[in-house]
Parts: sequence; C-alpha cells; structure tokens
Amino acid sequence: MTENEFAELAAGHALHSLSHEDEVRYRAALIEHPEWERIAIDAEETSAALADGIVDVPPPPALRSELLTRIAATPQHGAPTHNAPEVPLSAPEPAQPRAWRRRLFALAASVVLLVGIGVATTTIMTSLNRPAAVIALEEVRAADDAAHATAELPSGAQATAYWSASLAKAVLVTEGLAELEPGQAYELWLVRGERPISGGVFTTSGGGEATAVVDEPMHDGDVIAVTIEDAGGSPTGLPTTDPIIVIATT
Repeated sequence: MTENEFAELAAGHALHSLSHEDEVRYRAALIEHPEWERIAIDAEETSAALADGIVDVPPPPALRSELLTRIAATPQHGAPTHNAPEVPLSAPEPAQPRAWRRRLFALAASVVLLVGIGVATTTIMTSLNRPAAVIALEEVRAADDAAHATAELPSGAQATAYWSASLAKAVLVTEGLAELEPGQAYELWLVRGERPISGGVFTTSGGGEATAVVDEPMHDGDVIAVTIEDAGGSPTGLPTTDPIIVIATT
C-alpha cells in the first residue's frame, strides 16, 4: 500500500464510510507503518472541522409570537374578528402579511440551503475519499474494450486481472492470497516482451483480498505478473523470485 492509498483510507475511516475490507486494510497498514499515524490524525481533525463548520440555524425567537399575532389579526372564513375590519375578497392582500410571509420564506430557504450544503459536502467527501483502486476498477470495467482473465493458484487463491488498452489501465483483484511475512509485499509487474516493468507493491487484507492498480500504463499484449518481494519492492528493480501469478492480456 502506498502512502497516498493510506491517506484515502484514513479519510474514509474518519468519515465512517469504509467497507469492512477497507477498514481491515486501514488498521493493518497503520500497524505496519506507524510513521503514517500523523496522516490518520490529520484526517480525523479535518473530518471534525467539516462537521463543526455546518451549524444549525434556529428560527428567530420572536417567530412564534409574531405568527400568533398575525393569525389573531387575520379574518377567518365566516368569523370576522373584533380587532380587524372585514376585508372584501377582491381587496388587495395587506402588505404586512405579505412581508411576514416573505421573511418566513427566506428563513425556510436558509434552512434548506444549509441542509443542501450538508448533503452536498457529504456526497463530495464520500466521492473524493473512495479508494483510488476501486475508482480505477470501475473505469476499466466500463470501458468499451474492457477485458478480464482469472488465474487460480495451487493454494486455491484466485486473481482476476481487468484491463483496458484504450485507457492503458490494469487492475488486479485477488482473494485467498497467503499472508506474507513481515517485511514482505506482493509486487505487480507488466512483462512486455522480455522486459519486466514494476507496477507497484500491494498488501492484502483479511482473506487474502486486495484490489491493486498497476502503476504503469499497460499496453495491449502485456503480461501481468505478481512476485513476492521486500516491503518496498524489489531492490534491483527486477523480479527476485518466481512469479506466483501470471495473466496474459491477449
């Protein structure tokens, strides 16, 4: 997991919008990278600031008494009051009730606006804080030339690659991968001819599940592979172990 991916998970955690899978990934990453704790704290503080920024606006204290006064002064059908003369049905509406209703409408509009801001903020934050890998997977699957292939490991684990040559994107989705030793990570590769190109490292959550984006632009005909490397990736820039997953994109 990269620092940017952790920042996205931290924001989702602060907003209580993570799935169970992503929550497990978030907590595991925080344990593995204690130096990222500052990112988590910043996310919590930002979420609290957003919540504090949306305030309730109570109606004016005099609104109830003014409403009762207007009701008492307004003639009711079939029951003229002693405090106000009858007004013919064709007479213009008194200016004061119109002004009062305008104030009441303005108050209601203000409340609706504040509610709208709150809903919009929540929607935007939810959208912005969705994991980048999930967004990339949706984009690839929606492409006109979207394709996918699945590889099964002897252990029973599965890995499915989704790719789109027109978008030059590839995403790997796994389940059942073995938990690695501390200091290790899975590394993605694009094998182009005889040349392996690192596509970034990833870790799995509970159940060996992961959704990982290949960091490098993919070409039609590339082979997507996965090896087990050091936590930060291969120190040589080339695979140091035999691939455990190999998926051709042709």
